[in-house]
Amino acid sequence: MLVAGFPADAFGTNCYVVATAPGEQCVVVDPGIGVLDQLDALLAEHRLHPAAVLLTHGHLDHTFSVAPVCGARGVTAYVHPGDREMLADPSKGLSADLTSLFGGRLSYTEPEDVAELTDGATLTLAGLEIAVDHAPGHTGGSVLFRLPGAGSDWEADELCLSGDVLFAGSIGRTDLPGGSMPAMLTSLRDKILPLADDTVVLPGHGPATTIGRERASNPYLIEVAQVGGGRPAPTRGL
Repeated sequence: MLVAGFPADAFGTNCYVVATAPGEQCVVVDPGIGVLDQLDALLAEHRLHPAAVLLTHGHLDHTFSVAPVCGARGVTAYVHPGDREMLADPSKGLSADLTSLFGGRLSYTEPEDVAELTDGATLTLAGLEIAVDHAPGHTGGSVLFRLPGAGSDWEADELCLSGDVLFAGSIGRTDLPGGSMPAMLTSLRDKILPLADDTVVLPGHGPATTIGRERASNPYLIEVAQVGGGRPAPTRGL
């Protein structure tokens, strides 16, 4: 399996490509702001052909380039219905300060072909079997994508593309429209903590980690496991 990625120019959002091998079809995960040149170079390097774009959630720093990536190749974008409206109007997921910051300076278009993700579904795309877990909290439509990791650089039993649900040492912020700390804590308890310790986590920002490492050291997971949460709100993510 081939898994490769890079941080976008804006907000350091990780964009990933996943394929069964070089020279095959792939899925693109979270093409954010200013990624097109790097993504084209990565696809050319590994001779990959995108079959779909998967979105862990609807925030602009994860979705900005979805329309050009999909439109250039005639492929579908997949997003949870809880975040579907953000593909048409990204401001619905932004605070007033962030909306003012962008202020129409970024030209954005909605992808033509959008399919909705459902909790517990398994997607069969580019020869991959990808499990979908709805994990709200950062946004109402945040999801995890899980797939077998054997043959990847990590040789793990499972990989988890966690978006802004889980980071190395932290979790996604919950203070933007659609965010909810109670929902986040439930997602951490019901969707993250049950995963095996050797599951490799590929987050939306920052370095890769493992569930075992986060279970032992991530203060949010420790508190969820022990007493149900109660730490100060996180601030990472858009």
